[in-house]
Amino acid sequence: MITINELNAMSEERFIDALKDVFEHSPWVAETAYKSAPFASTEALHRTMMDAVRGAAEETVLALFRAHPDLATRLAISELSTAEQQGVGLDRLTPEEFETFSTLNREYVNKFGFPFLFAVRGKTKDDILVAMRRRIPRTFAEEREQALLEIERITGFRLRDLIDDGAGAAP
Repeated sequence: MITINELNAMSEERFIDALKDVFEHSPWVAETAYKSAPFASTEALHRTMMDAVRGAAEETVLALFRAHPDLATRLAISELSTAEQQGVGLDRLTPEEFETFSTLNREYVNKFGFPFLFAVRGKTKDDILVAMRRRIPRTFAEEREQALLEIERITGFRLRDLIDDGAGAAP
């Protein structure tokens, strides 16, 4: 862990390097946030990063969504995504479960053009399946907003795991 004060004292290059993986394969979020340093807390940093995402061009936001892996994929994915998915057993699916996830992932991507995003921490594979089935019938606008909320949760967990702001504030 690093402290919020250590993060605030970093050069732009070190700051971006320290936070580049928080938003999946999207170091531009850390680069944009750096311009608002210093941060009073991890929560303030997270708010700034999410404001950067919400203020980005639509194609940039969709690229961020698309940078995330499908859940329960057997393809190579980032270390953070791997750890998160292992935490809920998505790396230990039966062949039947894997096929169910694969089918739902394909259906979701075909409809929305980006992978199903879900903050898996504290959830079970059954929770994820229920959410997938509930969300596939939604509109694009509803799912775009839900995807942003899920990214906010995922990145909040990641920042909290990375930064100690001394106040116990959760992003």
